[in-house]
Formats: sequence, C-alpha cells, structure tokens
Amino acid sequence: MSRLDPAVAVVVPVRNETGNIAPLVGEIAAALEGQWPFEIVYVNDGSTDGTEAELKRLMALHPFLRRVSHKQSCGQSAAVRSGVIAARAPVIVTIDGDGQNDPAFIPAMLHALEAGAPNVGLIAGQRLRRKGGFKRLQSRIANAVRSAVLRDGTRDTGCGLKAFRRDVYLRLPYFDALHRFMPALIKREGLAVGYVDVVDRARGSGVSNYGLWDRLWVGILDLAGVWWLIRRRKRVPEIIDN
Repeated sequence: MSRLDPAVAVVVPVRNETGNIAPLVGEIAAALEGQWPFEIVYVNDGSTDGTEAELKRLMALHPFLRRVSHKQSCGQSAAVRSGVIAARAPVIVTIDGDGQNDPAFIPAMLHALEAGAPNVGLIAGQRLRRKGGFKRLQSRIANAVRSAVLRDGTRDTGCGLKAFRRDVYLRLPYFDALHRFMPALIKREGLAVGYVDVVDRARGSGVSNYGLWDRLWVGILDLAGVWWLIRRRKRVPEIIDN
C-alpha cells in the first residue's frame, strides 16, 4: 500500500438526503484526519432530490470524497455492497447518511477492530438512548425476534455504524437486508464479533427513506434463510501437501 492509498473507507448509503450530506462529510473527516488515510464513498441509491448535485459539489472540494450512483433505488444492503466493492481501502466503516450515527465513535471502532485482529471480523455499534419512538419500537421487536432465532449475541443489528475487513464482507452470501444479519454471518465464518456502545442522535433533516417494510416484515423471510445458512455450514477443507 502506498502512502496515498486509503487505509479506511467510510461507506455511506443515501437516498434523498441532500441536507445531511455536507455536515456528515465534515464530521467524518474531522474524526479520521491525522489518524488514518481515508476515503468517503457515498452511494446515491436512486435519489430524486438534489443529492447527486450536492455530492458533485462536495467532491470538487474534497479529494477524499467519492460517489457511486444507482440508476434506481435498490435498498440499503445493495447500496452498502456497491460502496464496499468500489472502496479501495482494506477496512470498511459503514454509517447511515441521515446524521443519526455520530462519526465521533468511528476511531473507537477502528481501534477495537485492530486490537482484535485477526480473530475479530466485525465491530458493531450498539445504540444507547435511541431517538424516535415508533422507529425504536420497530427495531426492538425485530431485534428480539432475530436474537431468539439466531442466538447471535447481538442486541442491536440495526445500527448503521459497523467496522469490518473488506475481504471478510465479500465472502458473505449477498441478499437484501444482509447488513442486518452481519453478526450471525460473521460468526458463521468462524470469526468473533466485538461491540462498541454508541449514542444515537436525532436525524439531521428530512424523513426516513428506509421504512417499516424494509426494516421488519421482509426480514422474516431473510431470517429463515440466514437460519438455514448457519445450520447448513460446512467446514472448509484444509489443504496439505503430500
């Protein structure tokens, strides 16, 4: 890796988040500058507002900022995957684009991932003092159901703040809502999961673009699929020389 190559890529999936982009870019940069060479990869998931124009404006100001654009909205998991594939760094941090995740917690997550290497495959944010009554209730129900079925030891998989190695993520089976089942799938790969408590904030501006259907009901079918994948896991043979 050359001195110009990023060590960390922060992947930010967004849909119709024009007003939240500039403040979040500034906060991410402030959290990482002087500690890790970094890039920020925004994935515009089919926005119909001024998101694309705002990203182009900010890219002209910040050489560390890049973007990937979906022709139409494909969902949060697809946006995260597009960002990870486009990333040049070996370590990925994901963060929601609405401003509710505080970038100030990113360094703690990266330090935890480094300290746990090579056995830890994921550092997951666990939200404290969450904002939003009905959304919080939805998440609590979904987390309770998931935890009871998968026994993944994680109380909050919906937090957008996650840190992981790019190569580990690309080994995981891809499907819609993958980002909500990462702890169970990382453990399926034989790696440990670490946790960092983070403080949830109020949304910067606008309204939620990934709603109840995306968060809860579709997840029931995905939950059954992940349960099946875990039960059907086969040990990878170790190749030895004769």
